[in-house]
Amino acid sequence: MKVVVTGGAGFIGSALVRYLIGETDFAVINLDKLTYAADLASLDEASCHPRYRFEQTDICDSAALDRLFARHRPDAVMHLAAESHVDRSIDGPAAFIQSNIVGTYTLLEAVRRYWMALEGRRRAAFRFHHVSTDEVYGTLGAAGKFTEETPYQPNSPYSASKAAADHLARAWNKTYGLPVVISNCTNNYGPRQFPEKLIPLTILNAVAGERLPIYGTGENVRDWLHVEDHAEALHLILRHGRIGEKYNVSGDCERSNIAVVRQICAILDELLPNSPHRPHEHLIHFVTDRPGHDERYAMDATKLRRELGWAPRHTFEIGLRQTVRWYLKNPNWTNRIRTERYRGERLGLGERPHADMAFPVA
Repeated sequence: MKVVVTGGAGFIGSALVRYLIGETDFAVINLDKLTYAADLASLDEASCHPRYRFEQTDICDSAALDRLFARHRPDAVMHLAAESHVDRSIDGPAAFIQSNIVGTYTLLEAVRRYWMALEGRRRAAFRFHHVSTDEVYGTLGAAGKFTEETPYQPNSPYSASKAAADHLARAWNKTYGLPVVISNCTNNYGPRQFPEKLIPLTILNAVAGERLPIYGTGENVRDWLHVEDHAEALHLILRHGRIGEKYNVSGDCERSNIAVVRQICAILDELLPNSPHRPHEHLIHFVTDRPGHDERYAMDATKLRRELGWAPRHTFEIGLRQTVRWYLKNPNWTNRIRTERYRGERLGLGERPHADMAFPVA
């Protein structure tokens, strides 16, 4: 099978590309615009493989997409390309509307043109897998979980743009018959994650002895999923998911933001016994919450487990420790990113000026 992966130089996309090249016989065409969070270095182990190709292409460029599909003749498209950071969407929503909504529309139309020209078994076997987030569902209280039937209630520009993209993908299936399957995942973590996110940013700041700002009380809860487990789930959904259906992907691992940060601090205390910043938990600093901060996410992945037999392989304790070790062992990767693209400044202030220097949380 030959598959186009959009956003394949991003965090989840690169993990998916590495999985498909390493664990399947797929040929992979990585379509990525290479925006600020993309990193081709995350694909070093796949870049020289004979079944891998890279195409620097914008999903908003209709003509370029037509040329790419005509040249590579894929059997499937896995759509991960997106602006994906809530705090950045608060400061600059236009890029999220353009990439996540206009880009998804443009890609769906290019795929529809290509798919309609296919014949016979190739047309019947074609799949478009749209990859999305739990944030489209809004926020939960203390109990319950999101299911595939939960109504959409997005609360940030990012989640609203992803909700719109989900609806477009569903509509192209219902209206035009395009063979679409949709998945929504919980918060991902693991090696090579861009350091504006909670876990890598906490690791890097703690190692440097910098403050670990936490929004509000830190009691906002997220359901954590190791990115390698997610990649495996995406492959299963593409191959065996039912057309027109949605699948939630969850690590079934709820943790408050403050609990995650404290766990990272404890791991660093153990792994860095000579650090002058021990105990690292003393670096925690609570700051004003971000606008529209969702209280709790949790996903019910029963459908995925029941129909496709998937289950996460990583416990959060083991996966987090492995992630911390990776960042400690790869300072060149993190130093390059922080020097060239993101220095740790607070994002997500919107129109409201604020004196606190803080960093994004999940």
